[in-house]
Amino acid sequence: MDLTTTYMGLKLKNPLVPSASTLSEKIDNLRKMEDAGAAAVVCYSLFEEEIILESRELNERLNQGTESFFEATTYFPEPDKLLIGPDLYLEHIRKAKASLGIPVIGSLNGTSEGGWVRYAKLIQDAGADALELNVYFLSTDVNSQSDHIERIYVDILKSVKAHVTIPVAVKLSPFFSAMAGMAKRLEAAGANGLVLFNRFYQPDIDLEALEVVPNVLLSTPQALRLPLRWVGILSGRLGISLAATSGIHTANDVLKLVMAGADVTMMCSALYANGIDHLSRVLADMAEWMEEHEYESVQQMKGSMSQRSSANPAAFERANYMKALRTFRG
Repeated sequence: MDLTTTYMGLKLKNPLVPSASTLSEKIDNLRKMEDAGAAAVVCYSLFEEEIILESRELNERLNQGTESFFEATTYFPEPDKLLIGPDLYLEHIRKAKASLGIPVIGSLNGTSEGGWVRYAKLIQDAGADALELNVYFLSTDVNSQSDHIERIYVDILKSVKAHVTIPVAVKLSPFFSAMAGMAKRLEAAGANGLVLFNRFYQPDIDLEALEVVPNVLLSTPQALRLPLRWVGILSGRLGISLAATSGIHTANDVLKLVMAGADVTMMCSALYANGIDHLSRVLADMAEWMEEHEYESVQQMKGSMSQRSSANPAAFERANYMKALRTFRG
């Protein structure tokens, strides 16, 4: 049984890749992921806010004692104390590469061009095999135009690609009015892959404290439908890799997405809910299903149920929407 796949030029032993999360903050967890069968790992994200904070903190620390006599060298911080957010992230990438035998993918999360370029290069230099740009941009300006938002994504990607040689994927939100066109635009700008989709965590209201508070909800299998549709639509229409994420909990979910055309499937909520060893169960169930249905490889099934390959391409579009509503009886 051949479970191998290729993602952004990286040869992977199977399509299972844990996505960016706090689970990857510990090297021991990364080792457990590899032992459980993960083909690669996406490290937790380095946030733009941490990069900005680093610049401010470093400036403050280096200016400590500047009004004192130059002989008072104790005013300067110890070198190891200068390791703050972004520096710790780079050290984490180095340790992950030294500890694992599978590809390590870095993750940058932000909204502007500035810090991305420098840290993309530093993450590459730390040993990352690829980079995921997690562009978390929510437009709240009523005067903002959609083309301006799209240009932000394209400009960030172009700037990063001009300074790194490792493969770069863009993790997208589903909130584009012309999703297929945006995907093609990013391919033209140099993306090596797309990750579909980013889950924007929505705020909640604490009725007692009367505060707007963050609220993280794990995905459910129902969330699979959105990436399934768009992976299926884009498969075979782009010359870059497609990663699916959100709602992937079981082997059946992985199989469906691979058939839709995904090169890899990225799992997060299922690992929080079931533990890291859940990866091994998913892999075993995948292999069992493929054997029962006489599939010899992942490559054989990849894209076999995409829109381009489907006997009913309209099932991915409006016709299926109409049929679903007319046949539903509660």
